[in-house]
Amino acid sequence: MKIKQAYLKGKSIFIISLFVIGITILTVYLTGKNYNRTVTSNLYISLSIIGTILFFFMTYGLYKGIRLTNNFPKFKNVKTKNWITQSNILPNLPDISIGDEIGGIIISILLWIGMTIFIFVLLIVLEIIFLFSVFILLAMLYWIFFRGLKFILSKSSKTKGDLTLSLIYSLFYTLLSTSWIFLIVYLSEIF
Repeated sequence: MKIKQAYLKGKSIFIISLFVIGITILTVYLTGKNYNRTVTSNLYISLSIIGTILFFFMTYGLYKGIRLTNNFPKFKNVKTKNWITQSNILPNLPDISIGDEIGGIIISILLWIGMTIFIFVLLIVLEIIFLFSVFILLAMLYWIFFRGLKFILSKSSKTKGDLTLSLIYSLFYTLLSTSWIFLIVYLSEIF
């Protein structure tokens, strides 16, 4: 009897990855609460934890012969526009000089209310841009990790049942996938 190939879904991997990142951040925060560690040392600790979990996950997946399937929705029909260059959001504002009489006070109060509303709307727009940027960042991380894990676990047919080969592949790909992040943190610490 032929054993059925084990598959993991991409959404499950992505959700587990977000959970692991959240737990890592919480662990680093709680363990560093009583110490005065720098941001870069916290990043090194976080990356070490994530790299260790990734190593064990890949070793297990390679040893058991697990493969990945992509069950994410397709985003091919999304049309992008360059809203900033096509819209004239910030027109040339005239220089308003008002006096100190009652009319000037009323106009300055109205301008104050108008600028408050403008700044409020601007903050909402900036929040939307920030959330969109976070979405794009998560999509990029998904693509990097999912595509990377899919490529790595495609070797599982060679490594299934061989712990030594699984450990070698897993160590190599863990070092390959996390060393560039360590390099970025190190370079940011130097400069």
